[in-house]
Amino acid sequence: MNHVAAPLKLRLPFDDGGLAEYTVRNLPLETDAGATGKPAFNRVAFAAAHVVVDPLANIDPAIDVAIDWEQTLAFREYLWDLGFGVAEAMDTAQRGMGLQWEHARELIRHSVDAARRRPGALLACGAGTDHLSPGAHLTLDDVVHAYEEQVEAIEQLGGRIILMASRALAVIAKGPQDYAYVYSKILSQVREPVILHWLGEMFDPALQGYWGAADHAGAMDVCLSIIEAHASKIDGIKISLLSSEKEIAMRRRLPASVRMYTGDDFNYAELIAGDTQGYSHALLGIFDAIAPAAAASLAELARGNTEAFHRILAPTVPLSRHIFKAPTRFYKTGVVFLAWLNGLQDHFQMVGGQQSARSLLHFAELFRLADAARVLRDPELAASRMRSLLTLGGIHQ
Repeated sequence: MNHVAAPLKLRLPFDDGGLAEYTVRNLPLETDAGATGKPAFNRVAFAAAHVVVDPLANIDPAIDVAIDWEQTLAFREYLWDLGFGVAEAMDTAQRGMGLQWEHARELIRHSVDAARRRPGALLACGAGTDHLSPGAHLTLDDVVHAYEEQVEAIEQLGGRIILMASRALAVIAKGPQDYAYVYSKILSQVREPVILHWLGEMFDPALQGYWGAADHAGAMDVCLSIIEAHASKIDGIKISLLSSEKEIAMRRRLPASVRMYTGDDFNYAELIAGDTQGYSHALLGIFDAIAPAAAASLAELARGNTEAFHRILAPTVPLSRHIFKAPTRFYKTGVVFLAWLNGLQDHFQMVGGQQSARSLLHFAELFRLADAARVLRDPELAASRMRSLLTLGGIHQ
């Protein structure tokens, strides 16, 4: 393994409350991505992309949103260059955590325009019901109309649909039949096959009990019955339950024409690699943070080099598990933090001030794990930025 030529040292906090010197150990992963065009994958691989805010906008960041379109779109170009599809306006973009539908629609418009300028660029966009205020006053048809509004807006822009879970539906649904009613209405209207998204309650507590069942096994039965009834309108399903066992069980029951997209940011390596009965494609927030390593590993997998796939990707799993640790919904903070460390944006500010959602201890461990995973693109820059954050937090270097 390569090592940094000149030692880069920082004083980092540890869980016991103490401080200790840490030396950056590794050079970034060497890849050939971009050398001969984008790499070839034998899995469909989407990275759910974050947004970059404008830190100089004269707004109240706890209430208002101002997006830096140049840096936000540059990040999508970076993902496309590495061979990924972009999953737009999803949870990773803080959808439902500060990024409202009005902002998401504008984000989708910009990304669709950018994708048009790149032949072969893969883009799919989140359609949901987040412009509704969930409450018992709503009807199922209110939810249907909300989905229709967003689907129509995205399709008119030329976008492909990821059908997101609905908080409003989770509040008013009386059982599986209500989910079947709403999804049947929407799936019967879409222009081309969509990707369904089953987002678990660990990512969004408001989605507890989704699909109208008491547990995930029952929910899976409901979801599969909807998929089987509308298989021609469904490209695949992303499930985000952080359970490889549940994903594999569902994957083996899907119609042959429907893909499983792993949304498991804990177990993605084994799920993408697959087994003798199949494998998962990918639609992952962690690919935003570890894009070069993920691209290199997927290229090796496509070459038939499973050992190299695991060798590259395995060190990223502890990093991902840390970024997505409970409360999981704050994983976006770690994703944006790593983008800042890596020079992919100029600042560490987020929609809704969410840069404050994790502690200095969390960031320190993230830095150590990112070093171990070799995903610090420029260790000297990353160390410099880490020092500035630590100093701001009272840990002088």
